[in-house]
This record gives sequence, structure tokens and C-alpha cells, in this order.
Amino acid sequence: MTDPLVRLMTEQDRVAVMELLAGSDPWKRLGYQVKDWDSYFLPLPQGRDSYVIEENGTVAGIAVVRRKFLLGDYLELFGVAGWARGKGLGGRLLTHIETLVFARAQNLFACVSDFNEQGRHFYEKQGYQEIGPIQNLLIQDSAEILLRKTSGPARISKK
Repeated sequence: MTDPLVRLMTEQDRVAVMELLAGSDPWKRLGYQVKDWDSYFLPLPQGRDSYVIEENGTVAGIAVVRRKFLLGDYLELFGVAGWARGKGLGGRLLTHIETLVFARAQNLFACVSDFNEQGRHFYEKQGYQEIGPIQNLLIQDSAEILLRKTSGPARISKK
């Protein structure tokens, strides 16, 4: 047994990441299949920072960050394999991302599906606040909820 490792995603991780996403919720409920992820990950997401967490050499989670979004960065994609949930791996991966983001910006944004109670609880536990819903963004009659975690305002007012 080795400690979980967070590292940059490589081309060799592509298939494992696509299978991880296609085999877990909320992506299954949203109708994503392996073929849908093919164009996103081939080539690896351009202009984004992509990380995986692995446990015992197996990819257990993925995080993709888009820089420069609303005076911060946007966690464009975050997923943890079903078998890896409840082990603290998602929290470890998110903490790694936050450390990087908050070294350069004050805000990290993410979205979570309104039906994804497990995801909503996870982000709330990590200190994210719900900003508001974006109706019918991915599927009809569902909303993606914009979330924000902040280290403070982008500017300090002078009184």
C-alpha cells in the first residue's frame, strides 16, 4: 500500500479517467458515456490544468481547472471513482487544487448538479457556498448550482 498521489494527468491516464467518469454518477445520470469524454480528453484539455489522484497505482479521481474565471479559477471537472469514495481521496485532491488556486487567486468556483446530494454535501463540507442555480444547463428540468470558495475579496476597499 502506498499513500495516494496527486499528480498532473498524462496521456496514459486518459482511458482510466474516461472510464471512471462514464461509470459513476452524476455523469451516468447526465447521460455521459466513454465516447462523450473522448473529444474532451483527446488531446488532453488545452489551456487547463488537469490532475489525477491515484491509489496503489490506479487512477481514483480527476480534477480539471480553467484559470481566470470571475476573478478566480473554475473547477471545470471533478470526479472520484465510486470505489474510491468515502476514503478522503476527493478531499485530498480538492485540497491540492485549492492550494494551487489560492496561491494566485481569491476564488475557486465549481458547479454541482441539483440532484447530486452527495456532491453538494461534499462541497459544503469543504467550505463552498452555493451561489445559485443555472437551470437546464446540462439536462432538461435540472440545474447546475454555481458554488464558490473564497480566500477574500479581489480588491481591498480603502475607507
